[in-house]
Amino acid sequence: MLEVRHVSKTFNPGQITERKALKDVSLTLNDGDFVTVIGGNGAGKSTLLNLIAGVHSCDAGSILLDGNDLTHIKEHKRAKYLGRVFQDPMLGTCSNMQIEENLALAYRRGRQRTLAWGITQKERGLFKEALAKLELGLEDRMTAKVGLLSGGQRQALTLLMAVLQKPQLLLLDEHTAALDPKTAKKVLELTEFFVQRDKLTTFMVTHNMRDAIRYGNRLIMMLDGHIVYEVGGEEKKKLEVKDLLERFSVHQGEDTLSDKMLLS
Repeated sequence: MLEVRHVSKTFNPGQITERKALKDVSLTLNDGDFVTVIGGNGAGKSTLLNLIAGVHSCDAGSILLDGNDLTHIKEHKRAKYLGRVFQDPMLGTCSNMQIEENLALAYRRGRQRTLAWGITQKERGLFKEALAKLELGLEDRMTAKVGLLSGGQRQALTLLMAVLQKPQLLLLDEHTAALDPKTAKKVLELTEFFVQRDKLTTFMVTHNMRDAIRYGNRLIMMLDGHIVYEVGGEEKKKLEVKDLLERFSVHQGEDTLSDKMLLS
């Protein structure tokens, strides 16, 4: 479903602040793969996700989704193929619009726009049913402004919006990092439910080693702009946090671990 071929990215080239974020990275996600990506600060995790999303352009290499070359396609044009949930719960929704209006925008993503805006009864019924699966009571508050919701409720809503029209690829950029542990667990459980229900190809960046091990069928470790370790299947199921810590130590030493990762 996704092919990343020999991708490189350097920020501020030729300047004193030059940083080589990605160095000849190649990666393939098969249809239905749920890949978790772990690494310390500056490892290249979010840069790789942003290249796939079209936020940044590649210096070299190419990105293909379901056989279509997206390398030079702008971010807004890639949106119809992708579902995305950001680290900040405030980024994925419009706070001054109603819950059902946010869902309507997500439901119509990639479709031709018309002058008609009103939400149909059929759509309203579909939204109500979808919201009920979140088990947050939002199905009874569909006309409430999203700005009145808690961070966890907004993130759950953003996740629902990302999968409402089954995307070819779901991108999760540390989407539980800003949530408290109880809410983060709920959002991750919802993530797993949607991914399994719709057999979504998923790319999840995380700092949490336990989450990286628990979720998905493949795990990738990044350090210094490279993929240095990959594991899947039964071997991944047997992994423990100490195994990942040992891997980090083997490649570049314990100082590459961020406080955020250790606290997770």
